[in-house]
Amino acid sequence: MNEDELRSEAKMVDLLNQFEHILESDPHIDEVGFVHPSQFFQLNEEAGHSLPSSDSSADGNSVFWNDDHKLGISTQVLLPLYKASKDAFMTANRQFKELNSTSDVSGVENSLCTSLSLDDSIESAVMKHSRALLLLSCDFGTAWHSRKLVVLEKHKLSALLDELLLSALVLSYSPKSEYAWGHRKWVIKSISEKCSTLPEIVTKESELVEKIAERSKMNYRAWNHRCWLVSYMTREQLLHELKRSRHWANLHVADHSCFHYRSQLMLKTLEDQCYEQEISSSGYSVEIYLLWKDELDWDEMLIKRYIGREPWEAENQHE
Repeated sequence: MNEDELRSEAKMVDLLNQFEHILESDPHIDEVGFVHPSQFFQLNEEAGHSLPSSDSSADGNSVFWNDDHKLGISTQVLLPLYKASKDAFMTANRQFKELNSTSDVSGVENSLCTSLSLDDSIESAVMKHSRALLLLSCDFGTAWHSRKLVVLEKHKLSALLDELLLSALVLSYSPKSEYAWGHRKWVIKSISEKCSTLPEIVTKESELVEKIAERSKMNYRAWNHRCWLVSYMTREQLLHELKRSRHWANLHVADHSCFHYRSQLMLKTLEDQCYEQEISSSGYSVEIYLLWKDELDWDEMLIKRYIGREPWEAENQHE
């Protein structure tokens, strides 16, 4: 490797270190975007920041912008940053696999403290570099898989909650990422097996889908994820979601996905086995009857108000 190549590689590593330092120093970043270099001046001006000097190309502020938990990455450095994060992740992931393979088959008893310290160091490297990589390339399946393996090793609720934060950050710039939505399903399933805080998580998850659906039209994966959540909802949450989604549907009467979601909520009120005994009581039967009648009356009102944009077609298409 000649001198120019060494200098180029050093710059790539320095970029990655800057990027990962920003992610670690601001754990509440909730949105990431890719910014053309010409837009940094306007971003800094709007935020009231002092601007870096024009000849200071090594200054992190010239390629990264972080304010109010929003992160902008210059499109100019995407390729070298991706290469550096990929190389760093693949190295850490190889070490992680080798370590696990050795611990599974080796009968040699080394110092337990040294072994645990090495484990933690390599796992931290996998998580750190995979996070950087996924924020640049959300469909890198190996990185998602490696994070699952590390989280399973930790057996901690906090680690699972961190995965929800990361995947939400990925969805902020790639709202239709199949890998990110699939990862969230895996996390929620894992949490459901470990603790009783699921109702709160399901509520926040539904709110996230609605927020993303507002920004990303025709997002089938987001609405499909919300329909999947129905199976984890309590009776109180079902009724709350019916009320909340009605307001959204009133503003988006041609959105078939929302009406399909409502149909899943309605069906769950009948199918929920947790209330099987209550259903046999006349009081609960009347409540369900009134709920369904109210839904039909509301649908009829929308049909008459928005002729040619009939919302009932959505439910028919999903039957």
